[in-house]
Amino acid sequence: MNSILSPNPTALSATALSDHVAERPVRALALSGASNFRDLGGYVGVDGQAVRWRRLFRSDHLAALTSDDGQTLQSLGVSRAFDFRGVSERAAAPYQLAGVAQHSLPIEPTVVQRMKDLLEAGQTVTPEHTVMLMEQTYRDFVHDNAARFADLFAHLLDSDEPLVFHCTAGKDRTGFAAALILMALGVPRPVVMQDYLLTNDYYRMPPFDQSRAPREILQVLWRVQQEFLDAALHAVDQDYGGVDNYLARELGVRAPERRRLGQLYLEPAT
Repeated sequence: MNSILSPNPTALSATALSDHVAERPVRALALSGASNFRDLGGYVGVDGQAVRWRRLFRSDHLAALTSDDGQTLQSLGVSRAFDFRGVSERAAAPYQLAGVAQHSLPIEPTVVQRMKDLLEAGQTVTPEHTVMLMEQTYRDFVHDNAARFADLFAHLLDSDEPLVFHCTAGKDRTGFAAALILMALGVPRPVVMQDYLLTNDYYRMPPFDQSRAPREILQVLWRVQQEFLDAALHAVDQDYGGVDNYLARELGVRAPERRRLGQLYLEPAT
């Protein structure tokens, strides 16, 4: 497969994005206890085949789901949940969903913990510093957390049973995982970026506690910017020669696995 990373990607306009999305149901599901629960279906990947709807979901944490929300997940057939939250995050907000097997894939330290450590050390942190911290966090996903994403792909290859993967806000760890999945299925990078940025439309930020950090810092922490995901993808380009090599060398997703992913998660060619 040809690499789909382009040198200087830009976000697509709404009109251009529609050219890469097949006929679709609602992408973002209106759940009471999660604001960023989204379907990855409909984006056009390899050979013009669209990603199947109602198979791959991304979300913020699931600990606040209501009983009605749980019934919605049951109606969708979701049977697997992959949780990127760290040990303390999971302990602080555990959940159980009927019929859903949970798999912990912890990625730590979190950017929030890194920020907390800086503030407690008495360092002055500006929004610009926070952006740099976020960019470094995304580079660390590439270099330090490949094993977690490899585990996720191993589960993806097991079957096409509907699944959800998430972290706390469903934006950073989850955002990079979603980008990897979509690119492995051949979705163009600008479309992947547009999906990533949808978090800013859907995620409900927690109440600001300005005693812990200024509002302008929290605005950076709880939203996404193109520069964040670009930092990870540029690291993939520079250090691995592109996403195809990264998937193959670090995640164990080579040509046979890419073909199986397509069989499981892309609509059949017509």
